[in-house]
Amino acid sequence: MPLDVLRRILDPLRTGIVTSRYPAEPALLAPAARRLPVVDAARCDGDASCVGVCPTGAITLNEGVWTVDAGRCVLCDACVDACPAGAVGRLGSPAPAYRPAGAADPASAAAERLRVAVAAKLGRSLHVRHLDAGSCNGCDWEIAALLNPYHDVQRLGIDFVASPRHADLLLVTGIMSRNLREAALRTYDSMAEPRLVVAVGACAISGGVFAGSPEGDDGIAGTLPVDVLVPGCPPRPESIVEGLLLAVGRRPAAS
Repeated sequence: MPLDVLRRILDPLRTGIVTSRYPAEPALLAPAARRLPVVDAARCDGDASCVGVCPTGAITLNEGVWTVDAGRCVLCDACVDACPAGAVGRLGSPAPAYRPAGAADPASAAAERLRVAVAAKLGRSLHVRHLDAGSCNGCDWEIAALLNPYHDVQRLGIDFVASPRHADLLLVTGIMSRNLREAALRTYDSMAEPRLVVAVGACAISGGVFAGSPEGDDGIAGTLPVDVLVPGCPPRPESIVEGLLLAVGRRPAAS
């Protein structure tokens, strides 16, 4: 047996359990992990170069107020490189999962009734059906990582199923291409109530770099009722876990 193969087998015995403890503990994100850009208002001279180079129109600069739309940002760092004053930095945080505009206030009575209904139906378990609605596969690889020994999403009672008839939640990636709309609707219609939908990645939220394409939609909200949005291009596995827990009321919404 090659030495490197033997080392990979023995290393876990030496290091012990290395499974992530997220969300009980903060996620251990590598320093190189891509995050939302941030601006140093004291250094910003209003040049707006960052606005012009953003490929998805995620950045706005209005009367000196700089904002970035997490649902559109693809974390490309073009804004960081374009800023002549060096005011835009890479030291922001990963964008949190959030509920779409117009969704019920998480503190409202209606939202509480939904949480109670979902908890009564699902308990501490969640069966997920992944649906690719026209993605580049970046988000799909991050979803696959949820089942590896480090993230081990099954420890949270979450598992993936092959049939939408067995699923409680539809996890959707991609822009919702024209040729997949019918398949998406048939998949959703096959699910039993209460059924939930989580949009993963910039493409599923806003169309990402493919926004405006005649071959698809700018996100999945025009086809499916979305309960939670997980921004990123692609989002970190921890962000996807956060979105799943937020959808079933096991994680508070970001303020």
